[in-house]
Amino acid sequence: MTLLDGFMVGGGIVAAGFMLQLSAGPVNWDALTWPANAIMLAVFIATIIAIYMIGRKYVVLHFLGTYKAAVPAMIYAIILTLIMGLTKQTTDGTWFNNMLSFWPMVLTYVYITVILGVIIINHILHFKWRRDIPFLLNHLGLFIALIAATIGNADMQRLRMITTVGEPEWRALTVNNEIMELPIAIELNKFIMETYDDGSPKRFASNINIYTQNGKNFATTVDVNKPVKVDGYKIYQYGYDTNMGPNSQVSIFELVRDPWLPVVYTGIFMMIAGAVGLFFIGARRRRKS
Repeated sequence: MTLLDGFMVGGGIVAAGFMLQLSAGPVNWDALTWPANAIMLAVFIATIIAIYMIGRKYVVLHFLGTYKAAVPAMIYAIILTLIMGLTKQTTDGTWFNNMLSFWPMVLTYVYITVILGVIIINHILHFKWRRDIPFLLNHLGLFIALIAATIGNADMQRLRMITTVGEPEWRALTVNNEIMELPIAIELNKFIMETYDDGSPKRFASNINIYTQNGKNFATTVDVNKPVKVDGYKIYQYGYDTNMGPNSQVSIFELVRDPWLPVVYTGIFMMIAGAVGLFFIGARRRRKS
């Protein structure tokens, strides 16, 4: 198979994604929360292993472990990622406004992950220490980062909590405006606002008490872009009662929880380590030559 075949296969996957988008709507990540995503991951890895084993007999599957499949897949992924970067991403709107739930993008990244998996298995089975350690770190890191970012999307929580002075609040609103009770509570002590000479806000923050179900209670201050971390949540200052301004008795916080983020960071650090290793191997070869 040729590079042109790779573009045709990649284009077919994008086309299949458009058909799924039209027939089934966007990807429903809510159906893939833990433990469903862990089960799906196990099935996905088993499928990649099966593709590699069967691919030794069939040209079509063997093709997945070559640059002729990888290069076109990366080009399609770059184009879709650029679209995501150039359009405002919201939970509603057009297809291009919610790219993380856009079937062509999801399937393209799944396809890239399959290609990575086949390449990684091949190098593990034909392992050579000096050559393959940086290569495996780089590719395995990308594989882990892509997997964790994709299946972890279902477990990420982005909540909004409205608090008033002197009243601990355990409830927050989801992106669908559903009420959700949390294992942590926030009590607003005082809203803080500093202004410029013309009266426009220079800084706004909140002095709060945080209570947890495990008894880890403390006072802190949350500033804009300076979140407080507690029990897996990042608490951001989001808003206040704009009608009251500096005298606001209300603070609005955004709480973000992403349990798969450490796994994504692990993959990224592995990629960096692999890139550094490849650089030193290349430098050593240049000195010898």
